[in-house]
Amino acid sequence: MINLNIIIQHSSMIPIYEQIIEQFKGQIVKRSLRENDPLPSVRSLAKELNVSALTVKKAYDALEESGLIVTVHGKGSFVAPFNLELEKEARQKEIESELESAIKKAKHYGISNGDLQELFNLLLEG
Repeated sequence: MINLNIIIQHSSMIPIYEQIIEQFKGQIVKRSLRENDPLPSVRSLAKELNVSALTVKKAYDALEESGLIVTVHGKGSFVAPFNLELEKEARQKEIESELESAIKKAKHYGISNGDLQELFNLLLEG
């Protein structure tokens, strides 16, 4: 079995199942989890993380729905075949989030949309 290094922060405002999802996604996108790698059973991961099996099941269901893992009845869950589109989407979402944060910061400091656009274009020309 693969060492997943999933770390749950119980004091975080992010729900535990979302923490599990994000850490799996990160490992799949970074390719530390590869196509057909077996995942621990819901019960064993719940025990390892000291969380409810329902929490892990919710995370696995969401990962399966997003196409990152597949579950074969009676055999377990596995990393789905690598999907270049999913990786592109995940990276784009990360960049979008960082840009959104930068825009909020610029608005907080009173930078106009025009000045922000000009700055962005300058940085693109880089």
